[in-house]
Amino acid sequence: MKWSDLFHHKAACVGTVIVLLTLLGVTVGRWCIPYSSVDMDFVNVMMAPSLAHPFGTDSMGRDVLARVLDGARVSLSISAAGVLFAAIAGTSAGIYAGRSDGVCSRLTMRIADFLFSFPSFVLAIFLMVVMGFGAMNTMIAIALIYLPIFVRLARNLTRVVRDENYVRVALVNGQSMRSIMFREILPNILPPLLVQLTLGIAFGIVIEAGLSFLGLGVQPPAPSLGAIMADGREYFQRAPWVLTLTGLFISFALLGMNLLSDGLRDLTDPRLKA
Repeated sequence: MKWSDLFHHKAACVGTVIVLLTLLGVTVGRWCIPYSSVDMDFVNVMMAPSLAHPFGTDSMGRDVLARVLDGARVSLSISAAGVLFAAIAGTSAGIYAGRSDGVCSRLTMRIADFLFSFPSFVLAIFLMVVMGFGAMNTMIAIALIYLPIFVRLARNLTRVVRDENYVRVALVNGQSMRSIMFREILPNILPPLLVQLTLGIAFGIVIEAGLSFLGLGVQPPAPSLGAIMADGREYFQRAPWVLTLTGLFISFALLGMNLLSDGLRDLTDPRLKA
C-alpha cells in the first residue's frame, strides 16, 4: 500500500482529513485561543457560545473550547501511549507464541485468554481501583486491556504465514529465530496490526473519557474530556452546550479514526482492494 492510496479511498481520505484536523486543533489551534483551560472567571460564568468563546464557558467561567482541546491532547496522549505499548509487547509475544508450540507459548496464550475474559471497561475500573487514580495508571490500564488483543491477533497471523516458503528459505539459510520473526514474519502481518492500532487508539480515548467521567482517571484541575462532560452534566439544564459540544467533539474525532481504520483495512487486505 502507498500513502497516496489513502486519497483515492473515500473513507480513508475523509478519516485522514478528520484526524489531521483534530491533531491540528489540539496542537496548533490550542495556542490560538487566548484563554487558559484552568483559569477561572466568575464574571463570565456559563456564557453561551459566542465569537469570544466558541464553545461557551462552564460553571467556573473557564473557556470550554480551551478545556476540550487540552483534554483531547491529554486523552489522545494517554490512549496512544497505552495502545502503542500494548502493540509492541503484544505483537512480540504473539509472534513468539505463533512461531513455536512450547510450554512458554501455551502459557502466554493462557495469560492472554485470562485478561481477554474480562469486559474491557470492567477491567479498566478494577485496575484503577487497585492501582489508584491518575493519568499514568489510566495508561497502564489501557495497555493491559489491549495487550491480549494484540497477542491473539499476532499469534493467529503468525500461524498463517509461518509455513510459507520465504520463512522456510530463511530457516534453511541459517537465519536465527529472532531474525525470522522480525525480518520475515512481522512485515507480512503488519497491515492488520496497524488497523487494530488505529481502532485501539480510538477506543482508548473512550476508555479514558469514561474513567475520567467516573472520577477514576485524570484528576482535577487537569482537563479531561470525561471530566468536562461529567461537570457539564451537573448543570445541563442551564448550560447544555458544555456537555453537548464536548460530546460532539469526541464523536467527530472517533468518526475520523474509525473511517481511517476502515480505509486501511480495505487497502491492505488483497481480498477487499477491488
